[in-house]
Amino acid sequence: MALVDLNIPIHRVAIFSGIGCHAKIPHFMNTYGVHTLHGRSLPFAIGAKLANPELEVIVHSGDGDGLGIGAGHFVNTGRRNMDMTCIIHDNGVYGLTKGQPSPTLRLGVKTKAIPKPNINEGINPIALALATGYTFIARSYCYNVAHLKEIIKKAINHRGMALVIVQQCCTTYNDINTKEWYGGEDRPDPATGKPVPRLYKLEETGYDGVVRKPEEALTKTAAAFTKAYEWGNRIPLGVFYQNEHVSTFQERISQRISDYLKNPPSKQVIADSEGKPLTSIKKLLEELKVS
Repeated sequence: MALVDLNIPIHRVAIFSGIGCHAKIPHFMNTYGVHTLHGRSLPFAIGAKLANPELEVIVHSGDGDGLGIGAGHFVNTGRRNMDMTCIIHDNGVYGLTKGQPSPTLRLGVKTKAIPKPNINEGINPIALALATGYTFIARSYCYNVAHLKEIIKKAINHRGMALVIVQQCCTTYNDINTKEWYGGEDRPDPATGKPVPRLYKLEETGYDGVVRKPEEALTKTAAAFTKAYEWGNRIPLGVFYQNEHVSTFQERISQRISDYLKNPPSKQVIADSEGKPLTSIKKLLEELKVS
């Protein structure tokens, strides 16, 4: 996807990643990129967005990276409703460290890298995002490039915290959720003998997850929860939920600091040409003084 598709100048885009098979993405993009720590890409990205709210911040994470060690950050990012985009690549395994089950691998599933079926229940990232405040939640599939591109564009254009789950195939360690499995090659139609794909597009069924009036939020959330738990023979793709009637974190800050958007930290001069501080915390210390 070219950034020109979104009319966003390259110098206004920053891409963050954690650790995992997804994490080299910033190295392949012609824009600013930060390859951060395992599970910590979201707090790094939040810091950059708060310092420079004009940045278009995109986070690339993995299902192990973002929903394992990074699960606490995932939850609290939703609460804040930052105006950012988080893309989680989900293949059900820790592909970088020899195929251990990731937090999204379903209970009882045995991939070839583990001696016995998974003993833990899998996290449902779409349901978790709904419960924690993400205001755009969607899913796409790695082999449907055209659909994935359009979903990412919608996520970036959304005003608020956007989440895109990308169902990935790990050709090395996950021998269950393969391209053939998603394509339904193990599910022939009795009448035609042709495979019955598991994946379907929500928009082609008449489903509409967009909240157009604030009073629709509860109903649309409940419908999205129902769709979030479809898995197995039928797996929905598309926008599960979108609500732009929720204030963003940047807007909430502006209500307390009136010139925040005009004069954010990134535009403030804090040192002279020799590196000597130009700021003083005297006023702050006076405000915090306990008599």
